[in-house]
Amino acid sequence: MAIKTVIFDLDGTITRPFLDFDLIRQEIGLSPDAGPILELMDQMTPAQRACAEDVLLRHETRAVMESELNDGAETTIASLQKAGIHVGVLTRNTRINAEAVAGKHNLRFDAIVDRQDGPVKPDAFGVLELCRRFGCAPFQTLVVGDFLYDLLSAKAAEAIAVLLKNTQQAQNYVEYADYVITSLDEVLDIVDNIGRNAKG
Repeated sequence: MAIKTVIFDLDGTITRPFLDFDLIRQEIGLSPDAGPILELMDQMTPAQRACAEDVLLRHETRAVMESELNDGAETTIASLQKAGIHVGVLTRNTRINAEAVAGKHNLRFDAIVDRQDGPVKPDAFGVLELCRRFGCAPFQTLVVGDFLYDLLSAKAAEAIAVLLKNTQQAQNYVEYADYVITSLDEVLDIVDNIGRNAKG
């Protein structure tokens, strides 16, 4: 088996962690432990949701403007594409913001699935949709992220889950990962090792 696709989370994975979801929940009027914001917004009245979307958009826009790439992001993405491996982005953010990050940092993503395309992570939808677009199977796909939902979406789709352990919180998700890395350039080692084992 050779890896044909690598799917990256955006915030906290391609870019350095920036969004403070506890603060966002607080500004929306929710408790810090209320749960994931997008799912909570689905339960709001139209007026409440409009206010929440304004708060979320303000934070996400600032995150794009102040975004910095994680170490190895640019070279890893370029190396994968040079090797003929598709690079997808699966994010609970918006396509506009993902494209803005790509434009700011001179990156190229082969495809993006965002929160408006279908069920969000941890659902398998985004992983399966990107596999469909690239014409590959989930078992030929790495899903790289820094949060539990990235790993759960990979597992739900029967793809390979890679945890970027770049925060203290990420230690809590190790048991859900097939691989654990501390730098994005380690993705290239995983791809090479899987390819070598397949030939062997």
